[in-house]
Amino acid sequence: MGKLFIISGPSGVGQDSVIEGLKINLPLERVITTTTREMRPGESEKNPYYFVSKEEFLKRVENNDFFEYAQEYNGNYYGVTRQELQRVEANEKIGIWKMEYKGVITAKKLMPGIQAILINAPLDILEKRIRGRSQVSEEFLAERMAYTKEWLKHKDIYDYEVENEEGKLEKTIKEVENIILANLDKK
Repeated sequence: MGKLFIISGPSGVGQDSVIEGLKINLPLERVITTTTREMRPGESEKNPYYFVSKEEFLKRVENNDFFEYAQEYNGNYYGVTRQELQRVEANEKIGIWKMEYKGVITAKKLMPGIQAILINAPLDILEKRIRGRSQVSEEFLAERMAYTKEWLKHKDIYDYEVENEEGKLEKTIKEVENIILANLDKK
């Protein structure tokens, strides 16, 4: 798993934008998470998740198919199968595994050498970005911000932290790219 990196961060920090930007200069292969949440408009199977029913997910948990999984704040399950990690490992590209902090804790226990990069931003910027996504209720915003504050209590589990400042996405992408390249040289 020497070419596998975790990219993580709370809602609104721009992990997906960073990952898309990294694809310009680096040969990336994303680890695709399996989830029980409903597919949203514009999404499809494998983009960005494998979508399954809760029953199917729990059956696969019983069969020990998942390397790691968790039930999240929204009540849905998210996890990565052993088969998915094998698919990415067999690829000659750099594996990028996007996950939330609970998954990082589990992954670091199971794969102590994996590098985890936290993408972060100031709380007021995160709130502004979440508000700007679409019509979000105050209840949804409060829930997301509470979860973000809980997330940030676990910053110590990460190997690196990169701040995605407003209007400076290219700088953030370059910083993450440099971290990945420096760690590839160590492998």
